[in-house]
Amino acid sequence: MPDPTGVIHDIGYQRYTGPRLGRRQVFGALYGHGLRTVFGLGRSAKSKIFPWLVVGIVTVVAAGITAVRSQIGQVVWTYAQFADAMSWLVILFVAVAAPELVSRDLRSGVLPLYFSRPLPRGDYALAKLLSLMTALWLLLGGPQLVMFLGAAFTTDSGMGGVWDELLDLLPGLLYAGLWAAVFASIGLLIASLTGKRAFAAGGIVAVFLMTAPIVGVLSIMPSRTVNELAFLASPSTLVAGVGTWALGDLLVPEGRGGGVPIGDFGPVYGAVAVLLVAACVTLLLLRYRKVAAR
Repeated sequence: MPDPTGVIHDIGYQRYTGPRLGRRQVFGALYGHGLRTVFGLGRSAKSKIFPWLVVGIVTVVAAGITAVRSQIGQVVWTYAQFADAMSWLVILFVAVAAPELVSRDLRSGVLPLYFSRPLPRGDYALAKLLSLMTALWLLLGGPQLVMFLGAAFTTDSGMGGVWDELLDLLPGLLYAGLWAAVFASIGLLIASLTGKRAFAAGGIVAVFLMTAPIVGVLSIMPSRTVNELAFLASPSTLVAGVGTWALGDLLVPEGRGGGVPIGDFGPVYGAVAVLLVAACVTLLLLRYRKVAAR
């Protein structure tokens, strides 16, 4: 039997002897990376164009509203109304951001690398979801802060006026959180179903926009009950219905009209919104349990 001729070369690799971080640090790293991905940070200039264009648009709109208010001395849009008005941009933002967060990983086949480490399958999905929710909340909440600062520095009522303005801002930020939770949970669930970003983006836009005609048809039915429940059929009008019920005059100032005519079904809208988010999160976790089992 001939002697083996193979040679093992020592090229200097050493075992890792540093601290081994735990589940919290892994989750935090995934969350931070996801948040950076949404805004294109650490990526090419091309990846930054759309998210920062949207950020620029909502900021300019907020600054314009603030400037007009300072001139006429009246509220143009409340903080909650600003979130409603920017909802169409949020849909486009989700359609681009959600596929970037999850569809790329599915397409490139890197999930087995994530799951080869002691990373719970649910942590990956929840970290991505939380990063998208945070990004959407910042997208709507940041401009509201611009509006608040403008109002606070131009108020004639001293600290009392600033305090009143703050009390108006806080519900607006909570309302922005509702928009973020509903849109992010739906968008990320749809994006997790395919590795093709174009298909994922199209599916997200379709779900949000193609449900609007359903609302239109139901709202002209001869039954008043059906009319008042019609807004449950679309995510956007569902959130607006919750805002009408929960915020009242903070969403639509008294005497201005508008709002979503939901009658006495406000608690139903609130319950459906909670159940919708819970269902999307549950399906998202089940989706990644299935992916991990392959």
